[in-house]
Amino acid sequence: MSAVSVEARFAKMENEEKTTTLTNSSGDGSLDRLLQPVSTGLSPRKRTTSQCKSEPPLLRTSKRTIYTAGRPPWYNEHGTQSKEAFAIGLCGGSASGKTTVARKIIEALDVPWVVLLSMDSFYKVLSAEEQSRAASNDYNFDHPDAFDFDLLTDTLRKLKQGKSVKIPVYDFTTHGRQKEWKTVYGASVIIFEGIMAFTDKKLLQLLDMKIFVDTDSDIRLVRRLRRDITERGRDIDGVIKQYNKFVKPAFEQYIEPTMRLADIVVPRGGGNMVAIDLIVQHVHSQLEERELSVRAALASAHQAQPLPQTLSVLESTPQVRGMHTIIRNKETSRDEFIFYSKRLMRLLIERALSFLPSQVHVVQTPQGEDYEGRAFHGKRITGVSILRAGETMEPALRAVCKDVRIGKILIQTNQDTGEPELHYLRLPKDISEDHVILMDCTVSTGAAAMMAVRVLLDHDVQEDKILLVSLLMAEMGVHSVAYAFPQVKIITTAVDKKVNHLFHIIPGIGNFGDRYFGTDAPPDWSDEDMDEPSY
Repeated sequence: MSAVSVEARFAKMENEEKTTTLTNSSGDGSLDRLLQPVSTGLSPRKRTTSQCKSEPPLLRTSKRTIYTAGRPPWYNEHGTQSKEAFAIGLCGGSASGKTTVARKIIEALDVPWVVLLSMDSFYKVLSAEEQSRAASNDYNFDHPDAFDFDLLTDTLRKLKQGKSVKIPVYDFTTHGRQKEWKTVYGASVIIFEGIMAFTDKKLLQLLDMKIFVDTDSDIRLVRRLRRDITERGRDIDGVIKQYNKFVKPAFEQYIEPTMRLADIVVPRGGGNMVAIDLIVQHVHSQLEERELSVRAALASAHQAQPLPQTLSVLESTPQVRGMHTIIRNKETSRDEFIFYSKRLMRLLIERALSFLPSQVHVVQTPQGEDYEGRAFHGKRITGVSILRAGETMEPALRAVCKDVRIGKILIQTNQDTGEPELHYLRLPKDISEDHVILMDCTVSTGAAAMMAVRVLLDHDVQEDKILLVSLLMAEMGVHSVAYAFPQVKIITTAVDKKVNHLFHIIPGIGNFGDRYFGTDAPPDWSDEDMDEPSY
């Protein structure tokens, strides 16, 4: 993957709607995963696998850092989070260099899926009287009472649990929260920094490592003067008044005493690379302990079990059987493969809609008579496609669900570990209230489907409101999803019995994404490896 292609895709993403952020959020913006739009033309194109060892895990542009590595499984074969994210607390006086240390740690870690959570985002909403005092530099922002510890603790706890969270955006010019909050999701490592990071006992219990940044007071004052004047629009007299009246006393009373709680004290801040290297070594060891092997566990589980009751297979009529015959035939042309796949998708989506809740609805006909019918009983229907093959099912859903909202999840298989990795996510707002139709064309072991369901659950979608639809599934994949998520409804047009050692469905359909888009599959493709774009 070249830096040029990444920047081109990034430029396109900048123009899209605001999306759910996948970690690495900081004061200067979040790091979005990048996705190349899928071509619908009929000309063949080459296809690549996901990240290989020779590629760097991140690329830097003039505006931001872009991670190319994906997030490995954060749950086990049961679908539950086995270990929480590793949380690092960074404490120190105002302008001591906490954020600089945090960014140096992130850079040295060289891994994606790191959240930088700033305590500055959690200042309390000020009353009119407090706003007036703040405008005249008479409000104490360096006191524990200035922070919303309840919201902060709840946010950090949810992040550790792998949940999607909304973080307030604080405006230091107006001393208030902005209307739009930032959504952050998907942390393997959380770095939480703030002047009062070690003050609250509940917060301390959530931290796995505590670091105190110790910087000379004169240096901190100079940094604060520069920052508050140039970045926050303050005047020099006001900054000095606030420092002498509030900042310095608060450091001596509340912040400096918490140094004894730290596991590591970092003198000189971000310039102390020896200390940062030691921290990074420890975090790497913790991440290694948290590594999971989900696909291997799925391959050895649920053998010879009856198919679950949550599974619904489209009736194998001569029509359905005939379409399967065409799309399974290796000699079928690409045009015919696309045509008959689309026909099956339409039938599959119509079948899936029959499992949505409905209620009696009486309407009046043009003849003036009442007709007792049915109507959807729910707030909204949202479709979520597992890219790239699942995206081919979106037109069928749009054809039968007017104004349906669409989300996208990109999951690729890591060619070194064989595990699925989450690379990109865009979900509609307030998806937690919706019935979600999760679309993927083939499911072999179920590893990618499980990851997608886990993402939806982490965004508070109710499990019994998720419908997984797939053109073809292997029994192993059906069992894996049903065992981990017993309330998820599974709808498919056919279930094949076997998966071989390469995770190909047998007899199968081949690599659906490559046959549909006309790309060339590598020799070691797997049925759950097709959901990646061609870079």
